Amino acid sequence: MPANLRPRLRSQEWFRDPAYYGFARRAWLRAEGFNADVFQNKPVIGICNSWSELNNCNAHLRTVAEAVKRGVWAAGGFPLEFPTISLGEMLMRPTAMLYRNLMAMDVEESIRANPLDGVVLLCGCDKTTPAQLMGAASADIPAIMVPGGPMLSGQWRDRRLGSGTDGRKLFDLFRAGRLSEEEWCEIEGGIARSAGHCTVMGTASTMTSLAEALGMTLPGCASIPAPDSRRLAMAEMSGRRIVELVAEDLRPSRIMTRAAFENAITVDMAIGGSTNAVIHLIAIAGRLGIDLPLSEFDRISRRTPYIANIKPSGEYLMEDFFYAGGLPAAMREIRHLLHGEARTVTGKTIREDVEGAECFRREVIRTAAEPLAPEGGTAVLSGNLAPDGAVIKQTAASPGLLQHRGRAYVFENYQQMHEQIDSPDLPVDARSVLVMRNCGPKGGPGMPEWGHIPMPRVLLDRDIKDIVRISDARMSGTSFGTVVLHVAPESAIGGPLAAVRTGDEIELDVPARRIELRVPAEEIARRLKAFSAPPPHYARGYGRLFLEHVTQANRGCDFDFLAPPKNISAGEKKK
Repeated sequence: MPANLRPRLRSQEWFRDPAYYGFARRAWLRAEGFNADVFQNKPVIGICNSWSELNNCNAHLRTVAEAVKRGVWAAGGFPLEFPTISLGEMLMRPTAMLYRNLMAMDVEESIRANPLDGVVLLCGCDKTTPAQLMGAASADIPAIMVPGGPMLSGQWRDRRLGSGTDGRKLFDLFRAGRLSEEEWCEIEGGIARSAGHCTVMGTASTMTSLAEALGMTLPGCASIPAPDSRRLAMAEMSGRRIVELVAEDLRPSRIMTRAAFENAITVDMAIGGSTNAVIHLIAIAGRLGIDLPLSEFDRISRRTPYIANIKPSGEYLMEDFFYAGGLPAAMREIRHLLHGEARTVTGKTIREDVEGAECFRREVIRTAAEPLAPEGGTAVLSGNLAPDGAVIKQTAASPGLLQHRGRAYVFENYQQMHEQIDSPDLPVDARSVLVMRNCGPKGGPGMPEWGHIPMPRVLLDRDIKDIVRISDARMSGTSFGTVVLHVAPESAIGGPLAAVRTGDEIELDVPARRIELRVPAEEIARRLKAFSAPPPHYARGYGRLFLEHVTQANRGCDFDFLAPPKNISAGEKKK
């Protein structure tokens, strides 16, 4: 691009200020050992790093950042790395989801407040990817995402293990006394063998894949294993590309369009992605003023075949997915369902990015003509138990339970469930429907991943591996089973889930997309009239801010004050 047509560098507003503070800003940067010519009239590229030793998924991102810097320097930019909070699902209580919006605000304000012309987003663990995309969408300067990649496949004796998914299955065997303490210890040492996020199609792999489908990463970036040298090569190429994005003034609002979000939903359904993707995509789109109703997810799910044979819905792991051709190969199989003209950070279209992709293992990535299932991974339910919707990962559920009637056994909260689930006299059987409430955005708080209610010990002892479970919680994308989630409105604010009593009959009909409490409407109304909200979990600080402003699951669980002003549309925000 000719110099006279390039956009004015935002960073120069800081450094070319003729007043005292222009001098001071230059001097303070020179205090870090930089000569003045490295930041004068060169694009300043922020490297937004979610590295943390409290987050194994992102623990290698310092090395990834160095590779990005090499690319930025080579392309004539000036890289400056900065940290944000890092959200590790394994260690944070009650859930990293409580802090997704805080991280998004951290990312947005760090970009907005500093002399940055472009930003490279380094992510990995579940919530770091959507948080960074939300923040970058709101700040809306040129941005590109570099995920850290999945960890190496787990290994125990002669068995390959998927973190999360196989861990849960093996834990049930341990609870039932079918694995010894020594065997369980061996599994602990071999199920997670490197840095990087979960090596199944959990939320982390889903969201990095959807970042690629949205057009926010270079093609093939999502699935490269974390320890693979190609991860660093991709990071360096991304560092080069962000300098070009600044010259082209190609911003997130021009990439993450409605067409791009429809592409991301389509890809999510085709890969059997995490149900959490529904909440995160709604939240990211909301930052750009794009409304994504749950009905849109179900419409796309019904027409999209499930083709990626990855756990927990399938048989293989993310390493296998990468070796099979990765996301570009999967997207090429469903290209007839995608908006091919959608632009990406390459400057090209999605159609151009994936047209040359090849599949090398058909047992891992099936064709659209011979899918694993005719519909997508997630189904959206409605009915008198979920007036504003609920979701189920139908590809990871038991086919025989997708149409089911049974009597409810109600847990008032997670703590009660945890105390009772292994009780030898828990009055449940194979037809029971476990219901857990007070686990939503306000009730959890933060909507923790508690929805995968463990199978009761009394049923495991009878070799019963799955029953219907319903809650207003989320579940890990690594989880499986016939589990209804995200029931909205949640019980803690008086949603119909608060009216369920033990012994009530509940009907689940996934083909019809219905979830019904089979109790007369006047009785439900009488029960809800007597409802009283539980006391708030927080009286101060960020927790109070969260409780006062978080939206419900069907609206993305973002804060109500973070949507763009209604008189400013996406793509027209102040530059």
